[in-house]
Amino acid sequence: MPAAKGAARGVGTLALVGGGEWSDGCRGFDTELLAAAGDDEVVVLPSAAAFEHPERVAERASAYLRSLGAKPRPLMVLHRTEAEDAKNAEVVRKARFVYLSDGSPLHLRSVLKDSALFEAMLAAYHGGGVLAASGAGATLVCDPMVDPRGGAYTVGLGVVAGLAVFPYHGSAADHLRERSIDLLPNGARLVGVDEETALVREPSGGWRVAGGGSVTLYTGREAARFPAGAAVDELDGV
Repeated sequence: MPAAKGAARGVGTLALVGGGEWSDGCRGFDTELLAAAGDDEVVVLPSAAAFEHPERVAERASAYLRSLGAKPRPLMVLHRTEAEDAKNAEVVRKARFVYLSDGSPLHLRSVLKDSALFEAMLAAYHGGGVLAASGAGATLVCDPMVDPRGGAYTVGLGVVAGLAVFPYHGSAADHLRERSIDLLPNGARLVGVDEETALVREPSGGWRVAGGGSVTLYTGREAARFPAGAAVDELDGV
């Protein structure tokens, strides 16, 4: 599947988090991401949690980020109208660190796809900024996207093309994981990312695992597990 417009290899840092964002197990890699951003402000987008008390998500993110010495800036972009707002897009375009929360990937797609805010997010990332996305956000920014309704695939945003993310890998239902393995499109890679774990792509293009769990790379039915601290050289070029 083709990458989204403007979504060629970025020059910033990308963190695909398997869920459980803004918790103690994420403190190590979030501190590293703050250092990579070179700025203490983090723009938090609780868009995926629009129907799950997004204000609580923003409050939780803010308390956690302050504990790391960061300055949270929640941006309550919950619907398409807000994603097309020029002021919101400008905030994201100037950001050095943008964080997408977990929630509903299908709602998040309806908010972001082809929007002014998404184009601003790509500009910030390709300009050297940090883009972190957890759970729903992690699966959506890639393409193909794992459909949470059954583990099959649908179209994602294509920030990373040819890579599918299966979040909450260590605790997911077996039948959903098996379905995602069986239905993976030709030419795509599937990575299972555990909760409180990040698959990080550096500006150099190299991939590594950070956090408390592991990342599992599937090649057909064969699975290779990479613990925290490991480089995932098999993804070079993705």
